[in-house]
Amino acid sequence: MAKFFIPSRGPLSWRDSLADPDKQWKKGYSAYELAHCWEEATNLPSCVDTIFKQCEFPLFHDVEVLLAFPEYKVPLPGGNASSQNDLYVLAKSKNELLTIMVEGKVSEPFGKTVENWLGKNPSDGKQKRLESLLNILGLHKESVGNIRYQLLHRASSAVLEARKVNARQSLMLVHSFSETRKWFEDYINFVKLFNFSPNKDGIVGPVELNEVNLYFGWVTGEKTKKEWKHF
Repeated sequence: MAKFFIPSRGPLSWRDSLADPDKQWKKGYSAYELAHCWEEATNLPSCVDTIFKQCEFPLFHDVEVLLAFPEYKVPLPGGNASSQNDLYVLAKSKNELLTIMVEGKVSEPFGKTVENWLGKNPSDGKQKRLESLLNILGLHKESVGNIRYQLLHRASSAVLEARKVNARQSLMLVHSFSETRKWFEDYINFVKLFNFSPNKDGIVGPVELNEVNLYFGWVTGEKTKKEWKHF
């Protein structure tokens, strides 16, 4: 992966990084809604900032965004496919670096369960990848069969990027634009693996993973009403 990032000129800059722009870039879809919500913010989107400030952890009460990378790829062991995160935010708070992996959601699911992703005869690459993710997150294979695979590599991406920049704090954040908070149950099942009981708009944690504290968050935002023209 090339490590050069071009500054955004608005939400439409995000479109070019999508795997399938014609399919994914539509009003009401997560990529479109996430881009508009975050581009319109001067720091954090108001819905995110409110939940951060209301949570019990002082770490999130004064978060400053340093850099943000849409469609950010994090290489993972096993196979050639990276974890393509909707948005990676490098922030700081309380004189500490904080890595945030944001997963945008409207109506689309978190993908296959681990059991379905592996299949009946998993390849060596898939087995190696799953083993590495479980090692990063301190989980066991027996507990993740019904867990959505996407959640495993999104959380792992937050931890891996924290280690890369020597940060001790990380957050996996689901930014939902669904009025019914669709797929929240999948998120609950995942977070419960770490012995936390998440709320629909809140942050829980942390779990300490080899000197990195991982938090989990769910925020609900409103869909954009603004129309942007191409630059």
